[in-house]
Amino acid sequence: MYFNSNIKLMRKRRGRTQDEVAFALQMKRPTLSGYENGVAQPGIQQMVAYSDYFGISIDTLVKVDLSQLKESELRQLENGFDVFVKGSKLRVLTTTVDSSNQDNIELVTEKAKAGYTRGFANPEFVGQLPVFQLPFLSREKKYRTFQISGDSMLPIPNGAWITGEFVQDWENIKDGEAYIVLTLDEGIVFKIIENKIIKTGKVGLISLNPTYKPYELPVVEIREIWRFIHYISEELPTGEVTSADLAYTINQLKQDLALIKDRILPTK
Repeated sequence: MYFNSNIKLMRKRRGRTQDEVAFALQMKRPTLSGYENGVAQPGIQQMVAYSDYFGISIDTLVKVDLSQLKESELRQLENGFDVFVKGSKLRVLTTTVDSSNQDNIELVTEKAKAGYTRGFANPEFVGQLPVFQLPFLSREKKYRTFQISGDSMLPIPNGAWITGEFVQDWENIKDGEAYIVLTLDEGIVFKIIENKIIKTGKVGLISLNPTYKPYELPVVEIREIWRFIHYISEELPTGEVTSADLAYTINQLKQDLALIKDRILPTK
């Protein structure tokens, strides 16, 4: 374990004293000193506090010897991207299974979204979500369905149910595809993603509705990402039909009707 040496290294890289970090983490300086010197072992709450403070996953703080990384690698890590440990090893999903030990598809309703932001990693909370199965989806992948709100992704309407596939390795996120993103501050958002993780430690979030401006989000503010699979809605997506479209459709119908008549009616 490298936790003690890593927290000391990252504190010094930030130019912070033990007193400053102890104050920020609401702990006594001797306690913090004990963690850094390896004479005391932090509990899970203290590890989470350090992880949030440095923006680095607990797995990385514990398992990766940060002193062996290059300066460029450390800078990327400080920008919020754990480039040295694959996502599949970092993101352990809380899930439920049915009587045959197959993953359920949990349903996160509009009312449950606020609670999900806080309880997404809590087995008790996730276990209380409604569940269902879709037989046409792969049993080798994990899915979850979220109810979206707002008009930022029109023509997908407000209140639609979006099913996503859990993304373990965020390096595999493809530009221009739609994803459900669980964020620290905004909760659940449904957007088109531009993957800038390797270069800047951020993702670009783009709405289908052009009235909403694109923006960027650091990956340290993201907790889960789900790749869009399909949606279910009671509403038919709306779209504008121009007079030219109507004229073209009517003309095609006339041609088809004429062709049918030629085939059915006998020639004189």
